[in-house]
Amino acid sequence: MPDTTPAAPRILLVEDDEVIREATRMALERYGFPVDTAVDGLDGLERFRAHRPDLLLLDVMLPLLDGVGLCRRIREESQLPILMMSARTEPIDVISGLEAGADDYITKPFESAVLVARIRTVLRRTRAVAEPPAEPPEPEPPRAVRVIDGLELDTDAMEVRVAGRQVPLTPTELRLLLEFTAAPGVVLERQTLRERVWDYSWDADSRVVDVHVQRLRAKIGAGRIETIRGFGYKLRRSG
Repeated sequence: MPDTTPAAPRILLVEDDEVIREATRMALERYGFPVDTAVDGLDGLERFRAHRPDLLLLDVMLPLLDGVGLCRRIREESQLPILMMSARTEPIDVISGLEAGADDYITKPFESAVLVARIRTVLRRTRAVAEPPAEPPEPEPPRAVRVIDGLELDTDAMEVRVAGRQVPLTPTELRLLLEFTAAPGVVLERQTLRERVWDYSWDADSRVVDVHVQRLRAKIGAGRIETIRGFGYKLRRSG
């Protein structure tokens, strides 16, 4: 009988510090993840193109091509989940990584169990968007296509169109849009979005939400998502 056990997600780790790179690689392999490593940004780009990993784990400060630049280059070719690592927690560093297309970030130093939990969370929400339901829906389900003022979200194909033009979104951006289109006109608090989109039950950094909302606005139209100061965001609807 053939083995039907799904293969463990493959991780590409891009880190120039040899001690951190090897310690992180061994920790991830102990948890069952196959790991390929790269020592700089250009090496990471080549290995990404050659091996097509399931998740990219990269440091912000890299030689030849830094982590932000590498993230941008890969986002031009792929929507795979990207988790950035950094010892620097200044807002500009965090925001630069997220704006470049990273799905999340983690600050050094970190416990290996925390890193693995973050990786599994990113992979889980990515697969929830990418994979179809295990069973067909019941007859006459709710509309598979949500249409709001020229914005169309096909929840079966996970495709987005604005004024008839298809707009590519990352899995994280899709999950965020799913929340907004499920409740147009309703204010969604940042903590609610963190829990539903990022699976964070703790008080995580709200900048993750804010930057992803900015990225989503840039793709679907800046005026569609309204900021409700002190609370969160809502998707505008006509009428």
